[in-house]
Amino acid sequence: MRNHKMLKVLALSAIALMGSVPSHAGDTATNAPVRMTVTVQTLGENKRTPDVNDADVIVKQGNKRLPVTGWTAAQGDRAGLDLFILIDDSASAQLGLQLDDLRAFINEQPPTTSVGVGYMRNGTVQIAQNFTTDHSQAAKAVRLPIASSGAYGSPYLSAIDLMKRWPENSNRHEIVMVTDGIDRFRGGPRYRGLSFISPDVDSASRVAQRTGTVVHTIFTRGVGRMGNNFWEITNGQNGIAKLSEETGGQSYYVGTQNPVRFKPYLDDLQKTLDNQYVLEFKAEPGTKLGPQYVKLTTEVAGVELASADSVWVNAK
Repeated sequence: MRNHKMLKVLALSAIALMGSVPSHAGDTATNAPVRMTVTVQTLGENKRTPDVNDADVIVKQGNKRLPVTGWTAAQGDRAGLDLFILIDDSASAQLGLQLDDLRAFINEQPPTTSVGVGYMRNGTVQIAQNFTTDHSQAAKAVRLPIASSGAYGSPYLSAIDLMKRWPENSNRHEIVMVTDGIDRFRGGPRYRGLSFISPDVDSASRVAQRTGTVVHTIFTRGVGRMGNNFWEITNGQNGIAKLSEETGGQSYYVGTQNPVRFKPYLDDLQKTLDNQYVLEFKAEPGTKLGPQYVKLTTEVAGVELASADSVWVNAK
């Protein structure tokens, strides 16, 4: 009886000691592996992009630095890119002057890039050409817009529709939106000022960050009263600039008028596509599935890292 009691005491003591030892395995399990597309941009007059290694990349979630587990140049067998040219059907016929620049840009893409072409109308996307590596075929799908947005004219709802239909693969996902950014769908009283941004911008940004899609935007004038209204034009530009900024893309416009040519924009965009990396790191999840905000920096002189504001992380 005495030995039985002694064994029971020893067993309880062992259990207590085991409970007091911290478990590092549980901490590791809570770190979720994520990946995102990052553009290495040069600053100032530096025309050559310096080499950036994984040790040069600083990823922070709040005040905590996260471990970088992968930093791979989007070159060679990792150069795969799905690039979708998304044109607003409410754009004016003046866009016709830029179509040759768009076609040339498509034709100059490398063989590792699949190109799709579609038109934003009625809050959806009318696919003119599915993803293909036959760039001449994709270029032929570029046409004049019909100069009508339809009953549900929101470029942001159209972008969401496209991203939800995107085929799953390991390629980079990027969109070039050609639009004035004006949400013609939302009715009712509109705020007349220079700070209104359609709530659909936040929705599109959230979907883009969840799907890892980078959205580049090019401003072009639209049709109708809204397309000629200074407030609407400026707010539309703010909307597309916000969408690009939050998803790690570029946004191009010159004042409220159409540019003479798209070529300078597209040349700069090509430089962006040619200087991208796939970053992998472990993020700390929140209490529920959703975006976790991260900040990327580097100490390499003359370099800035462009990426989405957040990554989508599973719950704890």
